[in-house]
Amino acid sequence: MQAFAFHTPANVAAAAQLAQNGDAKLMSGGQTLLQSMKLGLIAPTDVIDLGAITELKGITVADGKVTIGAGTTHAAVAASKEVQQAIPALAALAGHIGDRQVRNRGTIGGSLANNDPAACYPAAVLALGATVTTNQRSLAAEAFFQGLYTTALVDGEVITSVSFPVPEKAGWQKFKQPASRFSLVGVFVAKFASGVRVAVTGAGASGVFRASALEAKLAANYSAAALAGATVDASGLNSDLHGSAEYRAALIPVLAARALA
Repeated sequence: MQAFAFHTPANVAAAAQLAQNGDAKLMSGGQTLLQSMKLGLIAPTDVIDLGAITELKGITVADGKVTIGAGTTHAAVAASKEVQQAIPALAALAGHIGDRQVRNRGTIGGSLANNDPAACYPAAVLALGATVTTNQRSLAAEAFFQGLYTTALVDGEVITSVSFPVPEKAGWQKFKQPASRFSLVGVFVAKFASGVRVAVTGAGASGVFRASALEAKLAANYSAAALAGATVDASGLNSDLHGSAEYRAALIPVLAARALA
């Protein structure tokens, strides 16, 4: 690991300013950044720890939305009575990310900024049509995710919160890799008065995506029975030692049906 300058700014404005220095990296929970540095995959000149910024933490429920500060840990989301009542599937998702150590260090903002193709939170953000707010602007879920480990964030931009519209119903299921507990396939299903949204993580070569074929079936009949015999095109899906693209394609409707059940 190479030498670097370590910063602990007290507020978002100071963090954003520091983030423009050289090859600086923002750190929330550090679950990916620190491991990447240890492996020599990246060598930032500056590491900016967001952990002391209180304005990035907390959960509020108002006006039909659950708003979660970017620095809120997975464990805090899972334990929140407000989240459990408003969007139980979101609390369940947070409660099954990684292990206890990961859940008590990792944050929702860090997960979204990293945009790992097998991370859980992107599926909830996309399926629920959430809005990602930064120190510069607000981004709809579809505009935020742009591909493998790629988002719409620019240098000096810091995620401050994520707002989730409360759905009529929602469910989450994942088929995890036993060691890492990342999703080989994860499916989040959400029903709104305006329609049904189904988002898939872990399966797509370019990251999280919406399963439009399943959405169409559920729009007509929001039940597990509606997905009986449903298929998903395997082209463009991941294929690795854990499972072929065809295997992942077969899992998607199965997990969607379980989420509904």
